[in-house]
Amino acid sequence: MSIPTTEQLDAYVRTRLALAGFDLSLLPEVFDAGTGVPTRDQVLASLRSFVAATPGAIAGWAPPARSAEYAQQASPPLLYPSITEAWTGKAGER
Repeated sequence: MSIPTTEQLDAYVRTRLALAGFDLSLLPEVFDAGTGVPTRDQVLASLRSFVAATPGAIAGWAPPARSAEYAQQASPPLLYPSITEAWTGKAGER
């Protein structure tokens, strides 16, 4: 598998933002210190960096369990982990 180019990452990020309903063109082209809103280029660069680095680490993580099948059942994703943590003290113990 080859490393995606900058253009491929930009296309991926733009597509994911569009699917999520976020219009990147609404962001300013020039930074305004008064509002602090990031520019289109800043957002795109940040998301490009995130996509290039983080998903591999996330995809490789698995909860500790006897087998991959058991891990899927023992540690289902939480919709609101912060709420679970507030109620139970630990998000991992349900």
